[in-house]
Amino acid sequence: MPEITRHHTNARMSQLVIHNGIAYLAGQVGTPGASVSEQTAAILSQIDTLLAEAGTDKSNLLTAQIWLSDIGTQFADMNAVWDAWVPEGKAPARWTGEAKLATQDYDVEIIVTAAI
Repeated sequence: MPEITRHHTNARMSQLVIHNGIAYLAGQVGTPGASVSEQTAAILSQIDTLLAEAGTDKSNLLTAQIWLSDIGTQFADMNAVWDAWVPEGKAPARWTGEAKLATQDYDVEIIVTAAI
């Protein structure tokens, strides 16, 4: 069985799990109370860091799951930052939904997987 490697682990979760050539990231959130654009930019920076730690980058994204606290008012702002970040021609399979997040100060959470 291939090895499972966990990074930044606590009793509840790991921020990064690597298995069988795939990097799985936990949901990333930005600075509580910041704007949607600022939260999205911070999250994408965290994703870049974790992917680099796994030995990959955003050009190898497979999937992205995005949660917004209010999709009706936040979708365009989040997408503006997202679209500038994703490499042209390398967009992952993506889905976006609305959900109550961990606290009311979070408006965006992004979860990705990437090939290594």
